[in-house]
Amino acid sequence: MKKRRDFLKTTVTGLGTLAVTPLIAGERYMSQVDDQLKSSAKTALRKITIKDAEIIRLKFDKATPLSWNAIKTSGGKPPSTTFLKITTNENITGYSIIKGASKDVLNFIKKIKGMNLMNTEQIWDHMFFHNRKPVAKGKEIHAIGSVDLCVWDIVGKALQLPVHKVLGTYREKIPVYAAGGYYAEGKGIAELVKEMEDYVKEGYKVVKMKIGYLDAKADAERVKAVVNALGTDARVMVDANNGYKSAYEAIRFGRMVEDLDLYWFEEPVAPDDWRGNAEVRKELDIPIVAGENEYTRWGARDLVENHSCDIVNIDSIKGGGLTEMRKIAALCSAFHIPVAPHGYAHMNVHAVASIPNALILETYPAKARDFNPSLEAFPIKNGHIDAPTKIGLGMDPDPALVKKYQK
Repeated sequence: MKKRRDFLKTTVTGLGTLAVTPLIAGERYMSQVDDQLKSSAKTALRKITIKDAEIIRLKFDKATPLSWNAIKTSGGKPPSTTFLKITTNENITGYSIIKGASKDVLNFIKKIKGMNLMNTEQIWDHMFFHNRKPVAKGKEIHAIGSVDLCVWDIVGKALQLPVHKVLGTYREKIPVYAAGGYYAEGKGIAELVKEMEDYVKEGYKVVKMKIGYLDAKADAERVKAVVNALGTDARVMVDANNGYKSAYEAIRFGRMVEDLDLYWFEEPVAPDDWRGNAEVRKELDIPIVAGENEYTRWGARDLVENHSCDIVNIDSIKGGGLTEMRKIAALCSAFHIPVAPHGYAHMNVHAVASIPNALILETYPAKARDFNPSLEAFPIKNGHIDAPTKIGLGMDPDPALVKKYQK
């Protein structure tokens, strides 16, 4: 039989082994973390430049239904998606979706060749200010935004992180809404209601529908029918697409639906009618949204200073890209105004995930993928999606689709 002293010695020795083992493991783990951080730091300090750039246009073979909003008709033909592809000296490949003319996008690529893409602020500033003259609005801003987003994809891939993690993630669960409710031939109130109910079944808690094409009473009936059908399952947004010719017309419609607790009333009057937007905002107890057709932080400043809206929805590409969207959001936050970026969700998701005063993400429902499979539909649960986990923007086109549909 062991003596008490021998027992204690054996016990203490055993505990010492157990105590040392996790300590050694912990040191090894921290060493691995240090190595990863050093590797990331080296990547961040490396000079990553453009080696090549090309435009990839995919045109699909299934025509979308003909539909329209208050100002224009869309659909009736096969949809297309145009990607910018940049290859770097490190053989990192970045992608973004572009708006505007391909030649304008490629012209801005030429302007930043040889510059370090990790210096995102410098890249943006060079594109904006080192043109023939500073770009203010229009198609050149579209091109700058297209390039800027591709640069951020490269930065994320260089650091092996989703872009929102590079920027600093604010939310892991992102609220979304379904953009739909267009006018179409043979689409009455019953068909509209069913469309919105289908979005709710998909997981949405907020849905958007078009107004402004019919007279005010007819549109008010459509909105009331949708709100009554959805009940407490989802809230409804309305979007006039700048369709009302005057603030008076927008206010008249708004008063017919003011008691329905609408989520928002988007673009009631012309984009440059700041006074009219401000008048609508003053007269109605519905949040007013504007900015989709504005550009840069200076456009956002004009909206805010003129009290034109409660929510700013500047487009991430048309507004100047992710670099500029962060400045727009910061400006709006100083006035306690939320932002809800308009445009492609697969790029905007990183803005909404990382910007504290971002409100909600615009998305198109899963059925849109039947016509345009270039980007996967988001799995929606209880009105939210998860922040992306793929590195970069996470929207590289499927090589099989490129091979089959590139034009």
